[in-house]
Amino acid sequence: MSDRSDEAETRRDALPPLAGEEHVCEGCRLSYAKVSVDSALEVVLSIPAAVRDAVSSLPTEALRLRSGTGGWSVTEYVCHLRDVYATYTVRLHRARTEDQPALEPMLNDLRARRFRYNELAVDAVADELAANVAGFRDEVAHVRPDQWERVVTRLPGEQRTTRWLVRQAMHEGQHHLNDIRRTCESVIAEI
Repeated sequence: MSDRSDEAETRRDALPPLAGEEHVCEGCRLSYAKVSVDSALEVVLSIPAAVRDAVSSLPTEALRLRSGTGGWSVTEYVCHLRDVYATYTVRLHRARTEDQPALEPMLNDLRARRFRYNELAVDAVADELAANVAGFRDEVAHVRPDQWERVVTRLPGEQRTTRWLVRQAMHEGQHHLNDIRRTCESVIAEI
């Protein structure tokens, strides 16, 4: 693709505001304020096995198919989840070691295209997802009690706490696991 289409893709990936510290997800009714770091981490640690379980019933050739809804393929969602936990590990590290670091956007569609998500082997990516989740767990273990209120920034005026990063990482995992499950169902119905 040309640089011009990359610019259009980046604009389409324009940064929406981050969910707030007290966010309640309309889709899953998750309330960030009611989620402890320990329970969020427990959910995150369950994501790799749940992803493997979700994709195990899908024939290999179907892993790269996109559903009729216009979303990503199963392979692309698994790659994105892998990258979410790498990104949140770095973000968490920066939150505890730097003063108010500015978060870099993930630019999801650009990543999917540039890193050729849909050409990768899901089993290998699932292994990388498990490794990234283990790294995230290790980073959470390094956060001292006095560091949970440290803040990161992204858009002007947006500040979020270290605690929020863990809750958001959990929410990302839950949502994308549901995306994977829905895509599996949709693709199976179409083949």
